[in-house]
Amino acid sequence: MEEMKNQSRRDFVKASAAVAGGLAIGFHLPGKVAQADGGGGSFAMPNAWVKVGNDNQVTLMVARSEMGQGVATSMPMLIAEELEVDFSKVKIEFAPPAEAYINSLLGGQLTGGSTSVRDAWEKLRKAGASARMMLVSAAAAEWGVDASQVRAENGQLIGPGGKRMSYGMAAPKAAQMEVPKDVPLKPVSAFKVVGNVKQKRIDTPAKVRGEPVFGIDARVPGMMYAAVAMSPYIGGKVKSYDDSRAKNMPGVKGIVQYSRGVAVVADSYWQAKKARDLLRVEWDQGPNAGLNMQKIWAGLQDAAKQPGATFRESGNVDEVMPKAVKTVTSTYTLPFLSHSPMEPMNTTAHVTADKAIIITPTQFQQLIPHVVAGATGLKPEQVQVTTTYLGGGFGRRVEVDYAIDAAEISKAAGGIPVKMVWSREDDMTHDSYRPAGLYTMSAGLDGEGRIVGMSFHSTSPSISARLFPSIVKDGIDPFSVEGIDNFPYAVPNLKFTYQMHDTGIPVGYWRAVSHNLNAVVLEGFIDECAAAAGKDPIDYRLAMIDMAESKHAWSGLSAGVAVGPRIKAALQMVKDKAGWTKPLAKGKGRGVAVMEGYNTVIAMVAEVTVSPNYDVTVDRVVSVTDAGPLVHPDQALAQMESCINFGQSGCLWGEVTINENMVEQNNFDSYRVARMNEAPKQLEFHWIKPAANQPPGGLGEPATAVVQAAITNAISNATGKRPRMLPLTPENIRAA
Repeated sequence: MEEMKNQSRRDFVKASAAVAGGLAIGFHLPGKVAQADGGGGSFAMPNAWVKVGNDNQVTLMVARSEMGQGVATSMPMLIAEELEVDFSKVKIEFAPPAEAYINSLLGGQLTGGSTSVRDAWEKLRKAGASARMMLVSAAAAEWGVDASQVRAENGQLIGPGGKRMSYGMAAPKAAQMEVPKDVPLKPVSAFKVVGNVKQKRIDTPAKVRGEPVFGIDARVPGMMYAAVAMSPYIGGKVKSYDDSRAKNMPGVKGIVQYSRGVAVVADSYWQAKKARDLLRVEWDQGPNAGLNMQKIWAGLQDAAKQPGATFRESGNVDEVMPKAVKTVTSTYTLPFLSHSPMEPMNTTAHVTADKAIIITPTQFQQLIPHVVAGATGLKPEQVQVTTTYLGGGFGRRVEVDYAIDAAEISKAAGGIPVKMVWSREDDMTHDSYRPAGLYTMSAGLDGEGRIVGMSFHSTSPSISARLFPSIVKDGIDPFSVEGIDNFPYAVPNLKFTYQMHDTGIPVGYWRAVSHNLNAVVLEGFIDECAAAAGKDPIDYRLAMIDMAESKHAWSGLSAGVAVGPRIKAALQMVKDKAGWTKPLAKGKGRGVAVMEGYNTVIAMVAEVTVSPNYDVTVDRVVSVTDAGPLVHPDQALAQMESCINFGQSGCLWGEVTINENMVEQNNFDSYRVARMNEAPKQLEFHWIKPAANQPPGGLGEPATAVVQAAITNAISNATGKRPRMLPLTPENIRAA
């Protein structure tokens, strides 16, 4: 790193060009750096690589994982816009682990938090503009004219008298030039590529042909397959195993024990799995023996009696609440949820005495060299990581446990390349689940129904304590309080507290993280307050919108942004677009929810039909979104649709339960997700025109939370019951 910091721009560009055979640049921007145990700090580093080869090929090193959210299209669009090159001429390569590719919004080389486009918005455009200016200068020098007389257009440099030079021809000379310090960027009004409503995803045709390599597709010479037997008990370990039947099965090359279980290595996955099924393993249940949901909920209820850590406070709640004309108090109960991406966990690993090659679908490239080194005895610089396409992530692939497993198996098997593939059952029962929790809210209302005081107390496991312990400070995990730390309503007296409680169940980042906990509870409770005040739910919210700046209790990604006006505009539009005041037939209901998260504001109205048996059908969802400029509008729409389906699945059917220290759901017959015929019959999306110079917001996650709250409120409107226990099954609605 010291060598990198001491290099001049010219030396850095020359070194890069030597590798690329043309022009390769990085753009320096200051960014946050994750603090590892023992140190850390802030420093500038090259981000956002763009290379122009002698063959006129433009290559972008994409530093974010492609898991369906479309970075293989949106990232090249940003480069092509400023580089003045045909978008179809930009190809991508997935970046290896390197400090050069840190996500400046998250402080690590990882994909999550709906940050891919937000992080790239300026740095990739600057990288493209820098490359364009260097190519222009190279052509001007070749022709002996001033750079102002040369323009870039569609991959060509055009000079006086119609002179032309391709980018590829100019690239070697450009590589010898100083990287511009200040690069003007196009105004949004001049965009030709970014925001193109006709642009389709560039990876779709190849995926239809089966060409892109997902983790489960990876092949290397001499590769064997591994199927694993992991403890069915949470935290369990192998006591002993009998492989006498398994080792004689066709194709079996070896059976090895590793830290989490026993693996069968064979010529094919099917042979490995069939042999795995014949293993007899005796398990030590570990510290959680006998754990079940009754004990988990009892532990949460006991912990909820503790005062917790205060993460947001204003006024004096204790003083104002006894004076309230009316008090509303509710406790919401939310369950564990599984990620369950369509592609189960897998990794191809080849570990030898001096090197480890890891080919894996991951959201967190930066961490893998360190954990694999720790598991194999190698050094991090001896671990080579290749990122494949991801068949879904949703936060599960921020974890790197499966890459460690594969590396251990390869080493134990004698250093042969091994592709480890989990079954669906392996995947669902060895997840890092969305945490379960208890959420209690109280509000004091005055004679006009206005909220004069409000308290919030959540009790749940820390999402970050295991992977990122350094960010948990003073009893507060910032990722456990998001979705309510930016409380948008004008309430003079507030006290919000968080009680951390370890349930013994591994938890992690589930799409929209704690927005789909806290914001779901908050928006349900605001509806309860509106009902207690005898007010229309949308009008009630509009009357309370805080027009001041966002008041995040921690330095979150949206801190300091005036979100009140944006929320107000979104609510007003969704009221109109949804036909909010139109009457509905008996058994039908309409619910609203609004949220700011990931620098995006979404207001949503859901319409549902609830049968006499309390079965729920989602008929219609109307969404109004303020997400700033849309880089790839077609994919923005797809993200919203995906969020709605994902959130609907979570709130209507999603639940992971524990019995005898084992996860009871192990496939999609017991862990329900929305079927095609259960998706909303009608989806309507409306977009608020961005303000001048407004940066993009994230779209991969926020609607997941908003739709859950809107559906919950719609069910209450249809039935007169207020369900506070999710999932919204007939049993839970009936019991409300």
